[in-house]
Amino acid sequence: MSGTLYVTATPIGNLDDLTPRAAQTLASVDLVAAEDTRHTRRLLSHIGANPTVMALHDHNEERAARKVIAALQGGKDVALVSDAGTPLVSDPGYRLVRAAHEQGLRVVPVPGASAATAALSVCGLPTDRFCFEGFGPAKRAARLAWLEALSHEERTLVLYESVHRVRDCLEDLAQVFGGEREAFVGRELTKLHEQGVRASLDGLLGMIDDGTIVVKGEFVIIVAGAERVDTSLAEADRLLRMLVDKVSAGEAARIAADFTGLKKNELYDRVLEIRKKSPS
Repeated sequence: MSGTLYVTATPIGNLDDLTPRAAQTLASVDLVAAEDTRHTRRLLSHIGANPTVMALHDHNEERAARKVIAALQGGKDVALVSDAGTPLVSDPGYRLVRAAHEQGLRVVPVPGASAATAALSVCGLPTDRFCFEGFGPAKRAARLAWLEALSHEERTLVLYESVHRVRDCLEDLAQVFGGEREAFVGRELTKLHEQGVRASLDGLLGMIDDGTIVVKGEFVIIVAGAERVDTSLAEADRLLRMLVDKVSAGEAARIAADFTGLKKNELYDRVLEIRKKSPS
């Protein structure tokens, strides 16, 4: 019989957040594949577990995954853990999990803490639809291009950022998304110096600068999605601007109404507004 790969969530700060099931899993498996073996051994010591521990991180994952697959095929149960939170959520493990599925091996989640969901639960922003973007590019030009591509995303955005770049990231967010966009900064979630602040992007940037938000620890940034654009109205506006100097206001409104399905009288008023704003 082949063994089982348990993808096991660990605390993001508070050790009491380790679930009883995760503790039991870590104590019973034959092997733990860990992003940082020293960090994981401290957690295992805390719960009195002593399985074999091996390193599996970004730099050795392909080679380490082969060893784990061989162990699973040999009947050993393995727990995959990251430094903190749920593995594969901006952490290593994708290649291993994919390989396990390709080999027909059993892969079981042992759910628990995640910085992304912890921050979403307290951010006070819409959570019915969100997208996780993780860490953005380190270089500013690449980061601005990345944010520009996300600027019209209507879902709530979840970002991770390092302490060294959190201010730069907020500054770029304000530049690309507009400083008035609502956002949330979660710092050191579940840890002793936990902090969570919701404000506009400009407001959060000001709190970084005046020390209200301490630039220490690990950060999650959550940004409200862009406002939904009425595509019919946007199309009507483009059409009316093309027609406004070529036909009468009534004819422009009629054509735009036929094209978009919007009401003619509303579009007529819009033509007059466009004419008023247009240079003579």
